[in-house]
Amino acid sequence: MSDRERAVEPPRGAGDYDDVMDADERPGEYATGLVSLSFITAALRRSMWLWCATAVAGFLIGLGIYVARPAPYQASTTVVLVPNPVEQPTDAIATDVALVQSRTVAGRVVRKLGLHESIAGFLGSYAVTAITDRVLLITVDAPSSSEAVARASTLATEFLQFRARQAQSQEQITLDTLQQQIAKAQQAIKSINGRISQLPAQPVSPTQQATLNQLRAQLGQQENELLSLQQTAQSDQLTTAQMVNGSQVLDRAAPMLHSRYKRAVLYAAGGLIAGLVLGLGIVIIQALVSDRLRRRDDVAYALGAPVGLSVGRPGVSRWRPGRSGLAAAQSRNMKRIVAYLRDVVPRSAGDVSALAVVAVDDAQVAALSLTSLAMSRAEKGEQVVLADLCSGTPAAQLLGVKDPGIRPLSMNGTHLVLAVPGRDNVAPVGPLPGISLQARHQSSRELAAACASADLLLTLVTLDPSLGAEHVATWAAEAVVIVTAGRSSATRINAVGEMIRLAGIRLISAVVVGADKTDESLGVAHGPIPPTQARLDGQDRTAGRQRQVREG
Repeated sequence: MSDRERAVEPPRGAGDYDDVMDADERPGEYATGLVSLSFITAALRRSMWLWCATAVAGFLIGLGIYVARPAPYQASTTVVLVPNPVEQPTDAIATDVALVQSRTVAGRVVRKLGLHESIAGFLGSYAVTAITDRVLLITVDAPSSSEAVARASTLATEFLQFRARQAQSQEQITLDTLQQQIAKAQQAIKSINGRISQLPAQPVSPTQQATLNQLRAQLGQQENELLSLQQTAQSDQLTTAQMVNGSQVLDRAAPMLHSRYKRAVLYAAGGLIAGLVLGLGIVIIQALVSDRLRRRDDVAYALGAPVGLSVGRPGVSRWRPGRSGLAAAQSRNMKRIVAYLRDVVPRSAGDVSALAVVAVDDAQVAALSLTSLAMSRAEKGEQVVLADLCSGTPAAQLLGVKDPGIRPLSMNGTHLVLAVPGRDNVAPVGPLPGISLQARHQSSRELAAACASADLLLTLVTLDPSLGAEHVATWAAEAVVIVTAGRSSATRINAVGEMIRLAGIRLISAVVVGADKTDESLGVAHGPIPPTQARLDGQDRTAGRQRQVREG
């Protein structure tokens, strides 16, 4: 079993649902929501503000980069080259491209034009493209059109001059070697001619004739070698002259079309796309790795109670406390929550009916719904006591009360009693004695008197694992949990359910706020719960505690 499955494993041996369902009827594994296209779509819809914000930020960053680095002006020129015939054309043109992009050529241009930039910076401002194995295209960027033309023209000229010097230097090295060989060949010919001229003075003999023939053969060989060396020297000189004189500028440097709007659109569109992709990636990754529960089945399994109602966003602002926040109770989703709580309030003939609403994450929604329920029941003439046990007292703030105490309130002809424990009262005890408490605690006389004549006791509470829910059992025998989809982890929701059951409180159901429209799960914890039997069990416990209050 995975860590997530252990975190939301339903409690065993506590609460009413263990009595209703047998152990072998529980599901063996925790079925998490499948990662599907609808799951990703829902996550993107929920976090639309995030990826829209990143897209807008990328768009603005792209425009900012364009403004900070405006589009440079460009000029281009082409040069035609005569390659060395002893080299492969592809190797020769690659060498020429390397020469144009060398630091030596770039440095010559920088010094000649007096540019206020480094050689490396100038190297990054132009590009060289081999159109064919004899033609190079040089494109140069500059702050202005005229400067781009000047740079391109100077770059082409300096390159041709440097290439010519390289060819001439190579030719001179070759000629020096050939001249040495030619001088040796001429010296050898002179020596052979001298030896031949001495032979006629001697008597004619077969030996003399053989020597003469041998010298004449050596003379012919040396003359042929000398002629070959002289032809090679002439050929090298001619090749160098052709490379130097034939390589020239084909198209003079000219400005290229300059469009500011096109570059601005490219920068803005690139930033927009990059920001959009980044935002979508963040949202999708967060949705895949998040342990926050959103599906009704997941919440029900973690809590150990069915989801009785799920609504969309209620339109309640956490930054709008006070009476002005009561206007949000008129929204459709808030009316549905209030109607549901009205239906699940235990019925008790002649005795006070008590219900606790436990806020797992967003106490403002729970406070608004419970306050609206209390006022609607009070408008019908019922005696209602509303207890706010939450830190920050959100329900009391909605009614305009800031100080602790038990006081009657009158709003537009509606009368109810508000109970707010003192700030030092960490676990305030209510009018009902808790079953799990070791000692019997009595509430104040004022609270006991208010509840004795009341028809309905509504309690708003948030639970802390360090305190448990034992004190909540003195305020109500039944509870409804309100969970905001995507706000709480499985561990947090499961802990709330455990604390409620350990306190002996019947957990009726959960209300999921902000549920996804794509959620098709039912929100059933362990299978169907017989509602009649569950309601009777809750009413029996409520009546028993009320009798204890009267007898005490």
